[in-house]
Amino acid sequence: MTDTVDEVDLPYDEDASQQKKIEALQERLEVLEGQNEEMRDKLLDANAENNKFQQKLERLTHENKKLKQSPLFVATVQELSDDGVIIKQHGNNQEALTDVTDEMREDLSPDDRVAVNNSLSIVKQLDSETDVRARVMQVDQSPDVTFADIGGIEEQMEEVRETVEMPLISPEMFEDVGIDPPSGVLLHGPPGTGKTMLAKAVANETDATFIKMAGSELVHKFIGEGAKLVRDLFELARQEEPAVVFIDEIDAIAAKRTDSKTSGDAEVQRTMMQLLSEMDGFDDRGEIRIIAATNRFDMLDRAILRPGRFDRLIEVPKPDFEGRKQIFQIHTRGMNVADDVDFEELAETVEEASGADVKAICTEAGMFAIRDDRTEVTMTDFLDAWEKIQQEEEEDDDVSRTFA
Repeated sequence: MTDTVDEVDLPYDEDASQQKKIEALQERLEVLEGQNEEMRDKLLDANAENNKFQQKLERLTHENKKLKQSPLFVATVQELSDDGVIIKQHGNNQEALTDVTDEMREDLSPDDRVAVNNSLSIVKQLDSETDVRARVMQVDQSPDVTFADIGGIEEQMEEVRETVEMPLISPEMFEDVGIDPPSGVLLHGPPGTGKTMLAKAVANETDATFIKMAGSELVHKFIGEGAKLVRDLFELARQEEPAVVFIDEIDAIAAKRTDSKTSGDAEVQRTMMQLLSEMDGFDDRGEIRIIAATNRFDMLDRAILRPGRFDRLIEVPKPDFEGRKQIFQIHTRGMNVADDVDFEELAETVEEASGADVKAICTEAGMFAIRDDRTEVTMTDFLDAWEKIQQEEEEDDDVSRTFA
């Protein structure tokens, strides 16, 4: 029996339908595989994000745990005895006897810094670093003042350079002669005469480490804090030697000793005793030069003025006529000055002016020109500036007398 046409076409149609289904399934499979790959990428990103948040959670949990812990206090080991370790807590100077493990005891020695808990038990040993306040006083960037920017005190500049610069630059000269170089220089004189500028010029001209401080920064509330800061400052200088230590307004801690019984005066005197010991005590100071400045030479204690601590006492007076003229020329080097400006007449006019006053006159004269929308500074501007500065000084004096 032969097949009909319909019977022959039917299997063909079924094969075609199956082929389409297979193609459709293949396309569907490709789509699903693409979606699967996309979901796999998303899963990897989610896992990475989860790990990041997990690490953050662990860090926050650790920080939270630390914040919940009792704070530790800083103390100093005073003595190691058979009964234990004697420590002194910073701030309140409370002393305590505590026990430590044999392993920690082997690493401890007097003057070591340790961390203690509320029961004053030693938790760990701290690095014996100098006070951070001492390191802040170290000058990392040299001032932009040179000896060429200072006028009217050439003799004083030469003495400072001989005392501070020469021992650092040419120590062999002192060895050949057979003398020790001067150890320190004290600059004294009225305000504004250039004492601090001399120290800045030394910091600029020398390669030695420069450490600056103000006398008032060494005065502290708690017993022993000022003396400790002085020790740390000189320890820092010894670590960084050759070094130059500049103490401005030294009269704040080196005033004449009195019979005052107040705790404040006693603490200032303790700080001064430490300073005296560091300047010329039992231990060799090393390659450390000291510059100090004060406006009140009459207030200083005699102990700090003796040779060995300050070998040179240099008075820095107000400039004379030639000095004032030179200072005017220095501070007007970058100014657009008119032809009518006569520096000799200005130096004669401002007879009582200090070096700082002359600089202020130049600045104020420039301000007069700016107010008048001029680019040139005239003689009248300088004279008006001097009158204004004198008037301000008289007003300050009147206020001082009113409250005196």
